[in-house]
Amino acid sequence: MPNIGPAGAADLRLLGITAPGDLVGRDPYAMYETLCRITARRHDPCVIDVFIAAVRFMGGDAAKPWWAYTAERKAKLGAPARPGGA
Repeated sequence: MPNIGPAGAADLRLLGITAPGDLVGRDPYAMYETLCRITARRHDPCVIDVFIAAVRFMGGDAAKPWWAYTAERKAKLGAPARPGGA
């Protein structure tokens, strides 16, 4: 699956996602919050971007690099978007 390497796959397994189809209809932001709660640590917010990319791809969108979703995440969470920044 695009954007999902070994670390991302491990994160998804922690969330109980064992097959790509399990991502359909999921909320990437809720996934991130659950991951942080399960691991008892705050992960890099770029993980949200990876989750958005994966959920959207499995929902039928064209594959895009995870960083294509950074500005969207920052807008939703109220952080200013910086070109090339996380």
